[in-house]
Amino acid sequence: MKTINTVTGTTTADKLGTTLMHEHLMVGWGGWELDCMAPRFERKQALKVATDRLKELRDLGLGTFLDPCPMDIGRDVNFMAEAAGAAGVQLICATGLYKEDLGNTAYFKQRSIGEIADVYVAELTEGIAHSGVKAGVIKCATSKDKINEYEEKCLRAAARAQLKTGAPITTHTEDGTMGREQLDIFASEGVDLRHVIVGHSCGASDLRYHTDMLDRGCYLGFDRFGLDFLHPDRLRLAALIGLLGVGFEKQIVLSHDSVACWLGRGLDLTPEIEKGIRNWQPTHIFKNILPALRTAGVSEEKIQTLMVGNPRRYFEE
Repeated sequence: MKTINTVTGTTTADKLGTTLMHEHLMVGWGGWELDCMAPRFERKQALKVATDRLKELRDLGLGTFLDPCPMDIGRDVNFMAEAAGAAGVQLICATGLYKEDLGNTAYFKQRSIGEIADVYVAELTEGIAHSGVKAGVIKCATSKDKINEYEEKCLRAAARAQLKTGAPITTHTEDGTMGREQLDIFASEGVDLRHVIVGHSCGASDLRYHTDMLDRGCYLGFDRFGLDFLHPDRLRLAALIGLLGVGFEKQIVLSHDSVACWLGRGLDLTPEIEKGIRNWQPTHIFKNILPALRTAGVSEEKIQTLMVGNPRRYFEE
């Protein structure tokens, strides 16, 4: 069986267990380290917050936590490894670059597709910097209603790294747009779309958008539960229950896109946003979303498929 890189060693797909497929221990928008007015980063305190979060999830039955933070928005694999090791949770990290408006793009805009792909391959096969940690997935991202030149370059680099290493791809989409176009780019590079999660697909309630992608064999990330100010959970649930009802349970994964620790000043929260993220915690699926699915008549078999079977197949196919 193919081995999977985690931040504390390797594992295999049959040992992943219950998996959250898109969560973050730490994020910092590009340039955060230049802000002299930002609060000082207290690593020890942040590590405790992250470790306690992982322990709480472990106690709810979590086996694996996938943190797809790309390299340019605060990824710290040593921090991840310390937290995961202390909590006794498997954690998979990513190589890759974020979308143009929020990533740290100046350097990589000057690199070719092949040069970027080489970086991804090195982080997947040799390790990240001098940490000894190897990435287990490839992350890429696109903007709302468009894929600009830089983002397309990064998607094509991700595709070429996937073909060379076999590591799967997970993506960011904005407001439920551009997922079909992401798949077009990956397919044009020869990627088997069974190795792709189109992330944040739950940002749209258009079932035609969802089924157009599912019919091509990819996975969809319903992975922003709790972010009601962006798109209400009741709409995410309605779309999810509908797709489960017509047989797509083997192609959907669940998560929250939560962030345990922010580098720099973090989010600027208005009262409306604060109200809209009251459930934005990585326990929300266990405590609220899965019970809601059960109440709606979704079987335990399908819930196990979403939380255990699909992450396993995503990595082992």
